[in-house]
Amino acid sequence: MDEDIRRVAGLILEAPLTRRNRRELLYCGLGGLVGALGFLILVALLAFGLTVSVSVLGTVVGLLLITLTLRLSRRLGSLHRRLSNRLLGQHVEAPQRFQPGTGVLGRLDRRLRDRPAWRAIWYSLVKLPVAFVQFYAVALTVCGLIDVLYPVIWTLFHQHSSSPIVVLEPLAFGGSFKVYSWLGSYLAALLGVAFVVAGAWVARGINAGDQALVRRLLGPISMAERVSELERTRALAVDDAAAALRRVERDLHDGAQMRLAALAMNLGMAREKLDDPDNETVRELIDAAHRNAVDALADLRDLARGIHPPVLDNGLASALATLAASSAIPASVTADIGTRPAPAIETIAYFCAAELIANATKHSYADQITIKIYTERAGVLRLDVSDDGIGGADAALESKQAQRSGLAGLAERVSTVDGRLDVVSPAGGPTTVTVELPLRA
Repeated sequence: MDEDIRRVAGLILEAPLTRRNRRELLYCGLGGLVGALGFLILVALLAFGLTVSVSVLGTVVGLLLITLTLRLSRRLGSLHRRLSNRLLGQHVEAPQRFQPGTGVLGRLDRRLRDRPAWRAIWYSLVKLPVAFVQFYAVALTVCGLIDVLYPVIWTLFHQHSSSPIVVLEPLAFGGSFKVYSWLGSYLAALLGVAFVVAGAWVARGINAGDQALVRRLLGPISMAERVSELERTRALAVDDAAAALRRVERDLHDGAQMRLAALAMNLGMAREKLDDPDNETVRELIDAAHRNAVDALADLRDLARGIHPPVLDNGLASALATLAASSAIPASVTADIGTRPAPAIETIAYFCAAELIANATKHSYADQITIKIYTERAGVLRLDVSDDGIGGADAALESKQAQRSGLAGLAERVSTVDGRLDVVSPAGGPTTVTVELPLRA
């Protein structure tokens, strides 16, 4: 029991002498200063922007101030995260990078819905009381170190003086403690040691809370948000599967089924005409039945290809080369795929490329399409489809409409496997659509 008490006492008293304590105090000073200044700047900009945007004439200025506040909050969040990682030994990764939309409205919409920036603002708001405690930990340590030197100060400067020395105490609500003698200076030194030890443990405690805030608000998406995102993408996957089944049913009913019905009718009529001396009529019915059979086979082949293109059996690069060769606009393919993606990922990448080529053919007025497919980094497949057309494509604008096709439909399909679709299409072109997919779903 006595040994445990001595060990705990040793840990408590040794805390101010460790290298960790110096880092904790340095983080308290720097992090508290950045937090207090960031709070004042962000609150001032955000309050002014919200106030101005209430009026009709000031809406534009207010929105610009709000977007400026969000950009600044991301920078401040990055600074806090780096200080925490460097001084406290954390390893908090940066959140997802901001992806600007196209056009003024697209950029504004993306910026106002930037969740990491809003989380950084919440961190700055909570940081102010945390910064006060961090400053108090630094003040405790500084006052304690000065108080520890009081015996030396008394011997050198106040040995023959009758005036007392006031002991430094941070936030001394109970009045000041004064030293009137050389022995009293040792009491001040003991009090200073207590201040230094208290400052070390206050710094550790408040920094532990600050680390939790950094992980929660300045890091990647939390588990709860991740679960919510997975629920959303699961719902999209279910809707996409239901839409695919409806499309297959419609294609079978309106295409192959109708042709096969016509084939049966023509064959039945031909059978009735077998005894007819007019063989020309029989020949025409058989020709019509043959055409219907050929068309039905073509419809079934297209339907099967829409479910899973057989060309993917030879690999994604070969499939995209075949797709480019059948494009109405001249298209080139550059492929550098290391590890082969999963079949589901290959299928999504293929249909994304097919849809993007179809969009370019319909709307871009382009003369050339360039397709690049490669593994950008470990575990990520990147597809770039660009054209030299007139530009003006905007996935954010499409997503606001009640459509499940085009760029908005592709974005939803890609998100079901935690992928991402980005569109850069200024007015006048060129247009570049980037699809990032994991190699494994």
